[in-house]
Amino acid sequence: MKQYDVILFDLDGTLTDPAEGITKSVEYALNQYGISVENREALLPFIGPPLIDSFMEFYEFSKEQAVEAVEVYREYFRVKGMFENEVYPYVPELLQALKNQGKTLLVASSKPEEFVKTILKHFGLLDYFDFVGGAAMDETRTKKEDVLRYVFAEANVTDLQKAIMVGDRKFDVEGAHAFGMDAIAVTYGYGSREELTAARPEYLADSPEEVETVLLSFPEKRK
Repeated sequence: MKQYDVILFDLDGTLTDPAEGITKSVEYALNQYGISVENREALLPFIGPPLIDSFMEFYEFSKEQAVEAVEVYREYFRVKGMFENEVYPYVPELLQALKNQGKTLLVASSKPEEFVKTILKHFGLLDYFDFVGGAAMDETRTKKEDVLRYVFAEANVTDLQKAIMVGDRKFDVEGAHAFGMDAIAVTYGYGSREELTAARPEYLADSPEEVETVLLSFPEKRK
């Protein structure tokens, strides 16, 4: 059975539940374009992928409009949205258990790194991590693969066979697999079980407690 020494975590939908803040920020941006949203739950698919891609996919914005919309989104997110968020139950206990076993903990998020660090600090999670990596604010590093490559370099991760990605969307699994790395897909976030299963993660976890079981009890991989 395989042991993992380096654990990479996504942020949104994995460590924290950002639904209120992200959907309110998207709603704020859309309102500036004369688009009203009757039900903010319709905006939940914005959680996970790069925002530019989501504005283009879900509202048919041009690339130029989408870049502009992200800046408007950040007007709300920077002041209020990032704090309209909550840590999932048992996440601090999970992180402490992993640190107690000497694991190296990293964050690899598609959210801008500045915001990721602020959120983790606000919720008392920052000190658990050896390095926190995120997207570049100027949109030059947004895809999960690019973020992972950056985190590997900055944290000096060289043996990817001993590393594993934990995330709630197919992008996390696909990003890990692009580097030949294993992945745990968590079903309590914002990717459907169908989406996650289709991405073929090595493990599925329905709660942070199950993530701990995978990482510290070494169950067999999914077939």
